[in-house]
Amino acid sequence: MKILYGVQGTGNGHIARARIMAAAMAERDDIEVDFVFSGRAADDYFDMECFGEYRTFSGLTFATRKGQVSQWETLKNAKPLQLYRDIRQLDVSGYDLLLNDFEPVTAWAARRQGLTSISVSHQAAFSHDIPRASEHFTDKLIMRSFAPTDIQLGVHWFHFEKPIVPPFITDKPAPHPANSHTLVYLPFEELDDIQLLLEPLTEQHFVCFHPKVKQQHTQGHIEWHPPSKPGFRHALQHCSGVISNGGFELASESLQLKKKLLVKPLNGQFEQLSNLKTLMSLGLCQPLYQLDTDTVEEWLLEPASEGLQFPDDPTPMLDWIVAGDWHNTKPLCEALWKQVNFGPKTRERLMSLAF
Repeated sequence: MKILYGVQGTGNGHIARARIMAAAMAERDDIEVDFVFSGRAADDYFDMECFGEYRTFSGLTFATRKGQVSQWETLKNAKPLQLYRDIRQLDVSGYDLLLNDFEPVTAWAARRQGLTSISVSHQAAFSHDIPRASEHFTDKLIMRSFAPTDIQLGVHWFHFEKPIVPPFITDKPAPHPANSHTLVYLPFEELDDIQLLLEPLTEQHFVCFHPKVKQQHTQGHIEWHPPSKPGFRHALQHCSGVISNGGFELASESLQLKKKLLVKPLNGQFEQLSNLKTLMSLGLCQPLYQLDTDTVEEWLLEPASEGLQFPDDPTPMLDWIVAGDWHNTKPLCEALWKQVNFGPKTRERLMSLAF
């Protein structure tokens, strides 16, 4: 089976999920896959060796300013004519299937040319009736039209009795984690604002990764690092907790490693606000609505999280894809959710919420 795999490149979470799928696909003789990424400049991708000869497009992305979505910047940076040309020129006739993780060029090209498409993404979960933050008309329009596909297989922390699977997370808790620092990943916030947030907390060691940091350096109790997959992975394994925006993948990795979470959702971003709502309802995070030092200080005193344990092997999903009965998602979902381990407090929350 020859698969085209479209991946949203704006956030590293989509790419992290694609890496796990790429590694599993590489072990099989019955799957051939080509990857397409869009949403950031071609030179801004890193650690992409596992994807082979991948292609990139400008696509569409949401511009941010000071921790919130900027509609004006988004419109100013949009290239609708280029997007239209890319969709028309991308030939998908040689493929049997499109897998899509919220990537618009491949999704619309597949729709135009009649290629069957399956969305396997966190965003696809919102095509079903699940708990969510207040939703505006534009949120509904984006979720429905940004990267449309024939079949929507959502990815989430719980199934809500819908066609939703758990995330695949390959990292396991370190045998002897140092728990020596707090990991900070707030890529949509300004560096100066993060510095002001953390500067008064001199008794805590912070390790911060940010796309605007070009060279590693230290300012007192705060370490600053440029993006690095191995460096970030090590920092995550050995931290005592994570301060992050409301992206799905990092929260999933943090839960797998039993790291407590302080979540600052991107203001105006429906998905991140919905993620925060779900995590809070399950008792798995604390909210940080503004960059407030007192809130961080209180959270630092919180105990470790009991976390969640997710499956690490996408083989059942790949078997389902190759089998070709794509509208029958129930056996796949049931098999994967049997591999998820909810802690006792989380199970109690789920029961109280009638899930």
